[in-house]
Amino acid sequence: MATLKEPKSLLDTSYLAKGTIGNVGMPGAPIAQYSLVVSTEQETVSGIVEITQAIDSPTIKVNVAGRLRHTGYGNITQIIDLKGEYVVSMTPPAIGSYLEKFEAYLDVDNDWNGTGGFSFGFQKVNNVPVKSVK
Repeated sequence: MATLKEPKSLLDTSYLAKGTIGNVGMPGAPIAQYSLVVSTEQETVSGIVEITQAIDSPTIKVNVAGRLRHTGYGNITQIIDLKGEYVVSMTPPAIGSYLEKFEAYLDVDNDWNGTGGFSFGFQKVNNVPVKSVK
Protein backbone atom coordinates (compact mmCIF):
# COMPACT_ATOMS: atom_id res chain seq x y z
CA MET A 1 0.00 0.00 0.00
CA ALA A 2 1.39 3.38 -1.00
CA THR A 3 1.55 6.09 1.61
CA LEU A 4 1.21 9.79 0.94
CA LYS A 5 4.15 11.96 1.88
CA GLU A 6 3.48 15.15 3.82
CA PRO A 7 4.91 18.22 2.08
CA LYS A 8 8.03 19.61 3.79
CA SER A 9 7.11 23.18 2.89
CA LEU A 10 4.83 25.24 0.67
CA LEU A 11 7.42 24.82 -2.11
CA ASP A 12 6.97 21.04 -2.06
CA THR A 13 4.27 21.16 -4.71
CA SER A 14 3.56 20.19 -8.27
CA TYR A 15 1.26 21.94 -10.70
CA LEU A 16 0.16 21.86 -14.35
CA ALA A 17 1.36 24.55 -16.77
CA LYS A 18 -0.28 24.89 -20.20
CA GLY A 19 0.38 27.38 -22.94
CA THR A 20 1.76 28.21 -26.36
CA ILE A 21 5.13 29.18 -27.77
CA GLY A 22 5.08 31.05 -31.07
CA ASN A 23 3.45 33.77 -33.12
CA VAL A 24 -0.17 32.67 -32.85
CA GLY A 25 -2.15 34.21 -35.70
CA MET A 26 0.81 34.55 -38.07
CA PRO A 27 0.07 32.52 -41.24
CA GLY A 28 2.35 29.49 -41.58
CA ALA A 29 4.15 30.04 -38.27
CA PRO A 30 4.92 26.89 -36.29
CA ILE A 31 3.21 26.91 -32.89
CA ALA A 32 4.20 24.69 -29.95
CA GLN A 33 1.49 23.96 -27.40
CA TYR A 34 2.77 22.59 -24.11
CA SER A 35 1.21 20.79 -21.18
CA LEU A 36 3.74 20.29 -18.40
CA VAL A 37 3.79 18.98 -14.86
CA VAL A 38 6.06 21.24 -12.83
CA SER A 39 7.75 20.04 -9.65
CA THR A 40 8.96 23.12 -7.79
CA GLU A 41 10.84 21.08 -5.17
CA GLN A 42 12.68 18.97 -7.75
CA GLU A 43 12.99 21.93 -10.18
CA THR A 44 11.92 19.65 -13.03
CA VAL A 45 9.26 19.73 -15.71
CA SER A 46 7.87 16.94 -17.87
CA GLY A 47 4.97 16.53 -20.23
CA ILE A 48 4.04 16.81 -23.87
CA VAL A 49 4.51 19.40 -26.61
CA GLU A 50 2.41 19.44 -29.77
CA ILE A 51 3.75 21.35 -32.77
CA THR A 52 1.30 22.53 -35.41
CA GLN A 53 1.79 24.55 -38.56
CA ALA A 54 -0.77 26.05 -40.91
CA ILE A 55 0.93 24.51 -43.94
CA ASP A 56 0.47 20.93 -45.14
CA SER A 57 2.44 19.16 -42.42
CA PRO A 58 1.37 16.66 -39.79
CA THR A 59 1.08 17.55 -36.12
CA ILE A 60 4.17 16.53 -34.16
CA LYS A 61 3.79 15.24 -30.59
CA VAL A 62 6.87 15.13 -28.37
CA ASN A 63 7.33 13.81 -24.85
CA VAL A 64 9.61 16.29 -23.12
CA ALA A 65 11.51 16.72 -19.87
CA GLY A 66 13.59 19.56 -18.56
CA ARG A 67 14.72 21.87 -15.80
CA LEU A 68 13.15 24.86 -14.09
CA ARG A 69 15.39 27.59 -12.67
CA HIS A 70 14.22 30.58 -10.62
CA THR A 71 16.00 33.84 -11.37
CA GLY A 72 14.91 35.77 -8.29
CA TYR A 73 14.85 39.16 -10.00
CA GLY A 74 13.06 41.24 -12.64
CA ASN A 75 10.07 40.32 -14.76
CA ILE A 76 11.57 37.02 -15.90
CA THR A 77 11.29 34.90 -12.76
CA GLN A 78 11.63 31.42 -14.31
CA ILE A 79 13.81 29.89 -17.01
CA ILE A 80 12.69 26.54 -18.38
CA ASP A 81 14.51 24.30 -20.84
CA LEU A 82 12.87 21.31 -22.51
CA LYS A 83 14.26 18.44 -24.55
CA GLY A 84 12.69 15.48 -26.29
CA GLU A 85 12.69 13.29 -29.38
CA TYR A 86 10.00 12.25 -31.84
CA VAL A 87 9.76 9.66 -34.61
CA VAL A 88 9.82 10.82 -38.24
CA SER A 89 8.59 8.33 -40.86
CA MET A 90 10.27 8.57 -44.23
CA THR A 91 8.10 9.23 -47.26
CA PRO A 92 7.87 6.61 -50.05
CA PRO A 93 9.75 5.28 -51.89
CA ALA A 94 12.09 5.37 -48.87
CA ILE A 95 11.36 2.91 -46.06
CA GLY A 96 11.97 3.46 -42.39
CA SER A 97 11.94 6.06 -39.68
CA TYR A 98 14.37 8.00 -37.51
CA LEU A 99 14.45 10.05 -34.31
CA GLU A 100 14.48 13.84 -34.53
CA LYS A 101 15.38 16.17 -31.65
CA PHE A 102 13.18 18.86 -30.11
CA GLU A 103 14.45 21.59 -27.79
CA ALA A 104 12.74 24.63 -26.28
CA TYR A 105 13.46 27.46 -23.87
CA LEU A 106 11.01 29.67 -22.01
CA ASP A 107 11.89 32.88 -20.16
CA VAL A 108 8.69 33.61 -18.25
CA ASP A 109 7.15 35.35 -15.27
CA ASN A 110 5.25 33.58 -12.46
CA ASP A 111 2.16 33.35 -14.69
CA TRP A 112 4.15 31.63 -17.47
CA ASN A 113 4.03 34.59 -19.87
CA GLY A 114 7.18 35.87 -21.58
CA THR A 115 9.36 34.92 -24.53
CA GLY A 116 10.97 31.74 -25.74
CA GLY A 117 11.81 29.59 -28.69
CA PHE A 118 12.06 26.05 -29.96
CA SER A 119 13.76 23.95 -32.60
CA PHE A 120 12.70 20.75 -34.32
CA GLY A 121 14.23 19.13 -37.35
CA PHE A 122 15.86 21.89 -39.39
CA GLN A 123 13.51 24.60 -38.11
CA LYS A 124 14.43 27.13 -35.43
CA VAL A 125 11.94 29.56 -33.91
CA ASN A 126 13.47 32.18 -31.60
CA ASN A 127 12.32 35.17 -29.56
CA VAL A 128 8.59 34.51 -29.87
CA PRO A 129 5.78 35.04 -27.33
CA VAL A 130 5.06 32.47 -24.63
CA LYS A 131 1.46 32.69 -23.43
CA SER A 132 -0.12 30.79 -20.59
CA VAL A 133 -3.48 29.11 -21.18
CA LYS A 134 -5.67 28.91 -18.09
